[in-house]
Amino acid sequence: MNILLIGSGGREHALAYALAKSPLCTRLFTAPGNPGTARHGQNRPDLDVADHAAVRAFCEAERVGLVVVGPEAPLVAGLIDDLTAAGIRAFGPTKAAAQLEGSKGFTKDLCAEYGIPTAGFARFDALDPALDYVREQGAPIVVKADGLAAGKGVTVAETLDQAEGALRALFAEPGAAVVVEECLFGEEASFFALCDGTRAIACGTAQDHKRVFDGDRGPNTGGMGAYSPAAILTPEIEAEVMERIIAPTLAGMRARGTPFTGILYAGLMLTDDGPKLIEYNTRFGDPEAQVLMPRLSSDLVPALLSACEGDLTGVALEFDPQRAALTVVMAAAGYPGAVVRGSAVRGLDAAEADGALVFQAGTRQDGERLLADGGRVLAVTALGDSVKEAQARAYAAVARIDWPEGFCRRDIGYRAVARELLAG
Repeated sequence: MNILLIGSGGREHALAYALAKSPLCTRLFTAPGNPGTARHGQNRPDLDVADHAAVRAFCEAERVGLVVVGPEAPLVAGLIDDLTAAGIRAFGPTKAAAQLEGSKGFTKDLCAEYGIPTAGFARFDALDPALDYVREQGAPIVVKADGLAAGKGVTVAETLDQAEGALRALFAEPGAAVVVEECLFGEEASFFALCDGTRAIACGTAQDHKRVFDGDRGPNTGGMGAYSPAAILTPEIEAEVMERIIAPTLAGMRARGTPFTGILYAGLMLTDDGPKLIEYNTRFGDPEAQVLMPRLSSDLVPALLSACEGDLTGVALEFDPQRAALTVVMAAAGYPGAVVRGSAVRGLDAAEADGALVFQAGTRQDGERLLADGGRVLAVTALGDSVKEAQARAYAAVARIDWPEGFCRRDIGYRAVARELLAG
């Protein structure tokens, strides 16, 4: 089977790594791809993924049997709808179902209607009422852009000045809408479910590090590192998440006539009152895919095909229970703000010499040179018998990479390592 993977980031490199291993995969195309995905198949930078007719024509010409969409923007734009209408099997939610990520307000309304535990909230499409609301509620409080913001449209405001500043910045954009939320307290974790429109199966857990600097300081980013599994998500908590969050979400989407097929990625806060939904993503996470895919011990492709066909009966995605994975994101100086592109990145072969995996994101090839070409550039991933061991191996691999213009956090996995030490 020929497979087309849509995207160009570290998540797509991790997915390419998993898809290419399947015995069902004859040829793997990635559009547009990056130098990392080229190691597992053929990149197609000439294919404009925003041109749905062009994607459809490519699939027909290359006899593509499955399209896997990595990032959120093509999902929200309705690529799955257009491919499915043309008889092309495509994995991911429809445009209507992708609103679970495309509109935080949509998701909060669904939670309110179906009793899904989440933070208290209010929605606004004008600045003055939003300012009045935060002044009434006080700080800390959370301000979110309603639409897609590449993981950076959230401000956890510790003061009213910060909240008001975030609101003014968001409403400076024409047509802006925001969600203002109660600030939840607890520990965050990520839970992934593979869905066929009716049922869901668990497909991994992780914890990421959103803040740019050590000690969870600085602004939010798309993610500076992650580890899997998230031991804090015990089997009992996972069962509660499936029953109280995932299942009613699927039921609500079916009732609205927009059944959800694809990956439902629940960002959770584990509060004293139990797990609560922070927000949904409707695809594999980044950098979470970089720790999930190396732990995956079963074939990804048949599971995705079963989801597309609307029947996950008997399907399970198996992850190695004896192995933990940890990834460290290396970013260009200045990230998550303006970054300088074009610096040379060396030493990837040395970094992978002892079994680590370097997933590429913001890179480009210039002859024999690999150049940084974005904010988050590499995700250096290692496996171990514990998070502590995976952490040590990942940072040993980071040390072998020659990229003076890059930086990374030095404490990825600190919570999990502390728990392991306490457990003896």
